[in-house]
Amino acid sequence: MPVETPGATEIDIEVDRSATTPLYLQLAGAIEASVRSGTLPPGSRLENELVLSKRLGLSRPTVRQGIQELVDKGMLVRKRGVGTQVVQAPVNRQVALTSLYDDLRTAGKAPRTEIIEYRIGRPSAEAVDRLQLGAGEQVLDLIRVRYADDEPLAVMRNTLPERIAPSRESLADSGLYASLRADGVVSVLAHERIGATVADEEHAELLDEEVGAALLTMERKSFANDGSVVEFGYHVYRASRYSFEVTLVDS
Repeated sequence: MPVETPGATEIDIEVDRSATTPLYLQLAGAIEASVRSGTLPPGSRLENELVLSKRLGLSRPTVRQGIQELVDKGMLVRKRGVGTQVVQAPVNRQVALTSLYDDLRTAGKAPRTEIIEYRIGRPSAEAVDRLQLGAGEQVLDLIRVRYADDEPLAVMRNTLPERIAPSRESLADSGLYASLRADGVVSVLAHERIGATVADEEHAELLDEEVGAALLTMERKSFANDGSVVEFGYHVYRASRYSFEVTLVDS
């Protein structure tokens, strides 16, 4: 007889053996839906592989592969002596001209901002070129750590012209784009480049990760309706807690 996992949460899972979607992906999808809906909240335990395979009529390797899909996504974690537990659900972000602060609100998270640096001064040569600055213009150099439900999620570095710079207080209370919108500055177009890196000592400390952990990167340059440059930035995200999503259309 399969050994029950103490305190495990049993969820309704249906698999369709006639579907083209592999059974392990159907299982992973059902568990992920339960996590995102709150049926399986952070910290809850999953039934063990033997119990799930018997209850669903699936082979143990199929169940193991389905669970591993969500371990790889950072939604589940295996703990010796405890079993498989739900961790904080990662933020899945559509690639669109939105702010991380707004996206977290939409996802039901509680965003918080820690401002590491807020410095107005002379621009670098790169800033003069990228922001198309005039003679004598100054810039705001900004470094922030964005939290989701009190868990560090991203380190964000942005540079923008001093003439449109939001206050430190405004940035602590809301996102950069929301602060700019409140001052009548709206970004309507942006160019982004998404990549990957590994955590150095600085990012590991700020993001509560190990040195060498996988991180996602995003470079962005945004423009106002009149073609002027609003800001450019370089953001680093915890790959275990964050992903980008894009929809592709056949032209």
